[in-house]
Amino acid sequence: MSGHSKWANIKHRKGAQDAKRSKIFTRIIKEITVAVKEGGFAQETNPRLRTAMQNAKGANMPKDTIERTIKKASGADGTSYEEVTFEGYAPNGVAIFVECTTDNNNRTVADIRSYFSKCDGQLGTNGSLEFIFDRKGVFIISRDRITMNLEELEMKLIDAGLEELQQDDEAITIYCDFPEFSNMQKCLENLNIEIQNSEPQRIPNNTKTITAEDAKLVLKLLDLLEENDDVQQVFHNMELTDEILKTLDIE
Repeated sequence: MSGHSKWANIKHRKGAQDAKRSKIFTRIIKEITVAVKEGGFAQETNPRLRTAMQNAKGANMPKDTIERTIKKASGADGTSYEEVTFEGYAPNGVAIFVECTTDNNNRTVADIRSYFSKCDGQLGTNGSLEFIFDRKGVFIISRDRITMNLEELEMKLIDAGLEELQQDDEAITIYCDFPEFSNMQKCLENLNIEIQNSEPQRIPNNTKTITAEDAKLVLKLLDLLEENDDVQQVFHNMELTDEILKTLDIE
């Protein structure tokens, strides 16, 4: 899983520090709404809602906002969202996978198509990038929430499907195969470890290396996608070289 750490850290830092709080809340509200409509408002029997609630807590979403969202989603007049995905290529053959949650599919399709067009990219058919991305469960935990040593933690998580554990000064990132997502979540909860953020991610199994100059248009496309309210997650297989990281002011 070479290269995962930098990508995970960038996603985490972008989500936690750079993006506007209202944008983060909008994404979580949509996730809560979809989870409630799919499986009801009881966290005990709705693992997707439990995950969304953990992420809401990790993002410091106000309790009244969470309760209001659940109440609205439980009612007949709650907004209905459709989950759609888009797959395509940015310039220089960089693969882009976009996950959206929308109440107007025609608007979302038009927006996503226009972003790819503006940045010299091209949308493909659904399923065209499945050979490039592997779906994984990714859990982020603040280092100050861990009381046991990492070797002990790693041993306890292996039975829950741990594939890789990475760390930096601020956080520990845990990877598991997507079918093990629920098992890993329960294991961390049983260990009384507070999850800062958890979500399925599409991890590239091979990456594309391009120059920092060529990356500018790719980064523009990624920014346009990330800023759209219908977009929940964006994944790519561009190798984040030190040269590119410098243009993002990330070391």
